Amino acid sequence: MISTLQENAAIILPENGLEQKLKQAEKENRKLIIKLGFDPTAPDLHLGHAVVLKKLKQFQDLGHQIVIVVGSFTARIGDPTGKNKARKPLNTEEVEHNAKTYINQLSKVINVERTKIVFNSDWLDTLSFSEVIQLMSKVTVAQLMQRNDFSKRFTENTPIAMHELVYPILQGFDSVQIECDIEMGGTDQLFNCTMGRQLQEIHQMSAQTVMCMPLLKGLDGKEKMSKSLNNIIGLTDEPNDMFGKTMSIPDSLIDEFIDLASDFSFEEKTGIKLRLENGENPMNIKKLIAKNIISQYHDSTAAELAEEFFSSQFQSKNFEEKVYEPVDLNLFSHGKINVLELCCHLKSELSKSAVRRLIQSGGIQINTIKITDPEQEIELLKETKIKIGRRSFFELM
Repeated sequence: MISTLQENAAIILPENGLEQKLKQAEKENRKLIIKLGFDPTAPDLHLGHAVVLKKLKQFQDLGHQIVIVVGSFTARIGDPTGKNKARKPLNTEEVEHNAKTYINQLSKVINVERTKIVFNSDWLDTLSFSEVIQLMSKVTVAQLMQRNDFSKRFTENTPIAMHELVYPILQGFDSVQIECDIEMGGTDQLFNCTMGRQLQEIHQMSAQTVMCMPLLKGLDGKEKMSKSLNNIIGLTDEPNDMFGKTMSIPDSLIDEFIDLASDFSFEEKTGIKLRLENGENPMNIKKLIAKNIISQYHDSTAAELAEEFFSSQFQSKNFEEKVYEPVDLNLFSHGKINVLELCCHLKSELSKSAVRRLIQSGGIQINTIKITDPEQEIELLKETKIKIGRRSFFELM
């Protein structure tokens, strides 16, 4: 049981903490309280979030109590991002909308009906100013500066706002409030999670164990999966999109996706990796991973249909046989438009500069003709077929 719970974990603090907590729960004949906190800063969950959620599911299947702490207070402050600036704080309406969406999506992985969901505004909003000052007094500036991004920004003379220093303390106080036994998170949350240990000890409580899971890289194979970087596979993505995105990952990411994004058994993972080492075409392995991912968040039938769609849509070289998304000509007010404006309209989720680069690199085809000049004007006619990048096909109707 312990080996299963430890699988893929990047950090367990203290090293024997998981074993100690399990023994404690057995001795006291109670469930462990397993915490995952999130600030609803964006309304979509992706495979990176699922790495931690699937570990929570293992604890839940063993009968332990999962507690999701929604940062309804802390999201209104803004978590330090690990970059060189703070994350933008959200208003109450944004927090409520995103939180509702998050909770609905949690059911893709964990049993929400058996999960306790709490909002940290319930206790943080009630603190008086003197109580906040007392809480701050438990932590020194030197301790806060041990956080890598704080230390780096201080050394580089990059401003650090006071509310950013307060944030880890508030997250730690959440652990005090719910009497947490084990706090889960990604490796980027290590400092904040250890703050929970410190505050629990100050409050004469048994310090929580910290379990940090690896950060799944995004489709670019470089940065962690993040909506802001447009490199995600969302848990609510359509099967065809899931399949196409998985097929686009660099070969260097295959092992990581097998370990963190799939739910293959240990034996299956070992066998698939061996096939790759023995020289099998990486595309075959990516297809297995893609179908496995779709089966987790949709079903096996959807996975089979997505593979068939991918084969006909992206492996067939015949431009005319593709499936095109219809676009109403009436959406455009003029009979002519330049290629940049047209593509920005069709792919509104991309920035104008990203579309421009895509055009200049030869990623746009109109009626089988490659267009590389963003300013080139085309006539808007019915049955005009437009390919944008590798996976987007449109037809003017």
